[in-house]
Amino acid sequence: MTLSLNMFLSLDGVMQSPGAVDEDRSGGFENGGWLAPHMTTGVSRTVTGWFAKADSLLLGRGTYDMLQPFWEPVTDPEDQVAYAFNQLPKHLVTSTMENPTWHNTKVLKGDLLPAVAALRERRGEVQVHGSHRLARALHDAGLVDEYRLLVFPVVVGGGKRLFETGAASSGFRLLETETLDGGALHLRLRPIPFGTADFEHGWDH
Repeated sequence: MTLSLNMFLSLDGVMQSPGAVDEDRSGGFENGGWLAPHMTTGVSRTVTGWFAKADSLLLGRGTYDMLQPFWEPVTDPEDQVAYAFNQLPKHLVTSTMENPTWHNTKVLKGDLLPAVAALRERRGEVQVHGSHRLARALHDAGLVDEYRLLVFPVVVGGGKRLFETGAASSGFRLLETETLDGGALHLRLRPIPFGTADFEHGWDH
């Protein structure tokens, strides 16, 4: 199974509370809702394309709690994002919830990294959306097969970042890039080993 991170990021790398002012105020964050002014048909199309690839979802508890009340009431059969959230298997990373109520949700049992490694041995694609601590743990452990990032033309100035100080070093191979209407940049990246080198004899080699 392929494991992908699917994320909204600002130019300064912030992923916290993109969709609503009160989505996630943890850490005193006051700039929630920074994505909404940049939502366009191109962004919607790209995100719908992400979910069309999903066979299951892997979510942290905080993101799960934010998504459930928003998406669970959406019953439009043409809404692929709602279909994914409401019908696909959801693997929930939590130590405090035993009986989740959202349809087709199972708590991921055991230690996180071995449990996720076991998921990756199955067929299909498991997607992570949001879920800051989970995403960072998977990145640092080298368990991510593909990064899909929508980078928006805005500097938020603070908040949770996907790649904060201390993140595991990694190189990336660019698989696809697209500039969307409104200026957002869509990147598909595959991790490769991190490398260093010295420049020799100027910049023209």
